[in-house]
Amino acid sequence: MAGAVVAGTAVAVPLLTMNSGTEQTPSAVLVVPEGWRASQVYDAIDKALRLPPGSTRKSVGKAGLKLPRDAAGNPEGYLYPATYPLRKGATPESLLRFMVDTAESKFDAAPIAAGPQHDAMNPYQTVTIASIVQAEAATEADMGKVARVVLNRLERGMPLQMDSTINYALNRNTVHTAQDDTRIESPYNSYQRMGLPPTPIGNPGADAMRAVLNPTPGDWLYFVTVKPGDTRFTSDYTTHMRNVAEFNSRHEGTGRAQSPSRTRSSSRPSAR
Repeated sequence: MAGAVVAGTAVAVPLLTMNSGTEQTPSAVLVVPEGWRASQVYDAIDKALRLPPGSTRKSVGKAGLKLPRDAAGNPEGYLYPATYPLRKGATPESLLRFMVDTAESKFDAAPIAAGPQHDAMNPYQTVTIASIVQAEAATEADMGKVARVVLNRLERGMPLQMDSTINYALNRNTVHTAQDDTRIESPYNSYQRMGLPPTPIGNPGADAMRAVLNPTPGDWLYFVTVKPGDTRFTSDYTTHMRNVAEFNSRHEGTGRAQSPSRTRSSSRPSAR
């Protein structure tokens, strides 16, 4: 699981000055990285507009956002990762609307219902899966495989057991999840609850969306990143646990070793 949450890690928001013409006032832009959570976007807008902390979060309800009904007013997953201009007079409401409108145009253009494996998925569920893929995949090349793991587990009625959903519930970013973490009471605890979390767990980019719409063919049910650049996918639990053991041996004494009974995207023995 090493390196799986880089895209979701909080970083300084770049505020770039760009001269678009000699007679125009220089403008700044706000860069929203792929995988950022709504809370991170809110904080970035507050800083960019030099507003008191919490201002953007409080403005969500009055921004008139065009969200799907399933979102119930929560823009998580629809604050599309992109570079946004900070024009004169920009407000939290105008920036949030710009982000959501951008997401709507991008997602509406995608063939979300294409293929038999997507017949039972609505657009909101697709975005939710993409947010998990964004958080879990160590590389862009792994996204299609991670998407396939999620879909395979849903098809089989297995709990997702993704560490990224635990991180979201605990409002943190880490590659280490303890056994006690998997027992927390939360609708985002995908170890204890079946199906998808109630909302996306971040704002996915185009690559993650494409991975869900066109997942890599395979029967994988488990994966673990043993070391950077070496994520191992398998359908065999015994093989998976050997991979987990190798991960643990590499990180012994670092505080990142996994319990032998669980690891990212794996199941505890009791769930088998």
